[in-house]
Amino acid sequence: MRYNLAVIGAGPAGLSAAVNASIRNKSVIVFGLDSPAISKTEGIKNYLGFGTISGAELNENFKKTLEGHDIEKSTEKVQQIYAMGDYFAIILKGDKMIEATSVIVATGIELKKDLIGEDKFFGKGVSYCATCDASFYKGKKVVLIGYNEESVEEANYTSEVVDKLIYVNMYKENPELNDEIEVINGEIPVEFVGENNPTTLKFKSGKEIEADGFFIIRDSSKPERLVPSIKTDDEHIIIDNNCRTNIRGLYAAGDIAGRPYQINKAAGQGQVAALDAAKYITLVESEKFTKEMW
Repeated sequence: MRYNLAVIGAGPAGLSAAVNASIRNKSVIVFGLDSPAISKTEGIKNYLGFGTISGAELNENFKKTLEGHDIEKSTEKVQQIYAMGDYFAIILKGDKMIEATSVIVATGIELKKDLIGEDKFFGKGVSYCATCDASFYKGKKVVLIGYNEESVEEANYTSEVVDKLIYVNMYKENPELNDEIEVINGEIPVEFVGENNPTTLKFKSGKEIEADGFFIIRDSSKPERLVPSIKTDDEHIIIDNNCRTNIRGLYAAGDIAGRPYQINKAAGQGQVAALDAAKYITLVESEKFTKEMW
């Protein structure tokens, strides 16, 4: 199925974008869960119209704004986004795919630093989707570093495919893992070591684990891993005043597009991106868009 607009991220930037695009009569799908950065905040004092309000309450108000709009929501994780000319192919878990004429990336940022060697070995033995790549490690030993509930699901699935799975627990106490999974608690992973492929994971304590493959399951990853060829300044996606990126039809809004990391700024950028995307979609679908317009 092809949507007019796909929004990646369900924080203030993503929800603002979705509402504004829907008002412009565009078909919209939003991928993502509630923003933990907002919902876990005890008090917010600088959001206009609310005085002091808890993050959880403000987040509920954001979601209520979507009521009455024909906006589809999905909690499926987006693995990668590919520009295909006049549309984007959005790859989901399990090799599922949807299409959209335009995409707004509003994923927020991952404040945790990469492990040493993570970029070097990405795609060469370090992966961010166990469901996608576990089959490459049948009969082999795998390490999965887990930071969230998704990592538990991925670990349980992967343990049924590989010979041995070690789960490095960065998530919570006593995650519900299959009995055959070895769990490492209280250790901080810092570095992947190897020649052409990673062979060893080193920890801050000096402990080391050898394995054939490594998975890292976080809430989000670097933008260039999500969208090949996207231009960044290392931390953020580079945008212009209309929230356009270097890839035509692709926008970015909110924390992923740079500081300050503020709710007001995120919601405003979501609106800016959606309004420009609505114009772009209309031009593309009426075959009036030219490359010089981007």
